[in-house]
Amino acid sequence: MLRPDRIAIGRLPIVVVAVFALMLLALSGQWAKAQGMTPGGTGSATEVGVITAETRSIPYSVTLPGRAVAYQSANIRPTVEGIVERVSYDSGDRVQAGDLMFTLQRERYAAAVAAAQAEKTGAEGAVTSAQKTVERYRGLAGGGVTQADLDEAESTLLQAKATLSAAESSLTVAQLDLDGTEIRSPIDGVPSVSEVSIGAIVTANQTDALATVTRLDPIYVDMTESSARMLRVRDRMSSGELTRGQTFKVALTLENGVLYDGEGTFVSPGTQVSTTTGTLDLRLQFDNPDRLILPGQFLRVNVTLGTTEAIPVPQRATSRGSDGLLTAFVVRDGKATQVVLSEVGSYENAWIVTDGIAPGDKVIVDGLKNLHAGAEVMPVDLVIDASGLVQDAAPAAAATKP
Repeated sequence: MLRPDRIAIGRLPIVVVAVFALMLLALSGQWAKAQGMTPGGTGSATEVGVITAETRSIPYSVTLPGRAVAYQSANIRPTVEGIVERVSYDSGDRVQAGDLMFTLQRERYAAAVAAAQAEKTGAEGAVTSAQKTVERYRGLAGGGVTQADLDEAESTLLQAKATLSAAESSLTVAQLDLDGTEIRSPIDGVPSVSEVSIGAIVTANQTDALATVTRLDPIYVDMTESSARMLRVRDRMSSGELTRGQTFKVALTLENGVLYDGEGTFVSPGTQVSTTTGTLDLRLQFDNPDRLILPGQFLRVNVTLGTTEAIPVPQRATSRGSDGLLTAFVVRDGKATQVVLSEVGSYENAWIVTDGIAPGDKVIVDGLKNLHAGAEVMPVDLVIDASGLVQDAAPAAAATKP
């Protein structure tokens, strides 16, 4: 007796053989469909989304790192020694130039002023007396007053005047010391928290500041730029490839990624290249009425240098190989053709392409997975919005109809 698993195909009933053959045909058809082929083995075109390349006038901009720097900053230090008697400001409140911030005990300095004033008064009296003596001797010259007496009187007058000048200088110094007991802000700005309290002893020109006043509006933003890239930009402007605008448009991005509502202006260009980094230091100025930008913050600065005539190619349509070459697929003669692109930066969601693609080319932006050069494709027009998302071109086309 034959075992069931040893039964030959030729001994099976004709109906069973037919059913088995139909199952094989069905399975082969499903496999061919999964591979994008017809059951007969012929490949079918892959549907891909495309956009039409066109030349546009594209702003050329560069993004540079920046750091906020105070417009003005002053460390408040005493010019005389003394005991802090009063702190006359609240930290965080704005102060104006000349506003009183600290007061030191002034009795000792007031006494020095009074003594200097007395010395000055005595010196003035001596000058007056010596002047009268000289005038009297000059009137009696040759009649009882010798030339030696006149010379001595004139010398006494000069000494009296010198003493008066010294007394006036002493009075000036004493008055400056007295004025130094009232420590005032030299600039407009926002003061920091006081580093001393009432009763503290301070010394003239000490190392530690009593407080710091910082002017925040406007504010500087310092950035660095590669000297090599600046040379390339100048070459492009000289050749006409890049058209410079009347002014440079400057935009600032804060640390939280929000675009700052205010446009900056250049204050000073770089004049010396760093020997270690090969970069130049540049400074911008921004209005800062709400104090959103504080000294020390790291920011991103976008500078629009001009416009260039180029073809924008969505970044999603491109890939960059290990050799650094930027490539994309275009539709030519119904097949996917890989091209190498030359770019000079980016704008919004696209590369700024100057070579590799011609106006009118169909650039493949969707359906790129497993796509290879030479594959048969069926292009479908799409629209890429400013955020890089794919939209169907049909609604846009319908909207343009009259």
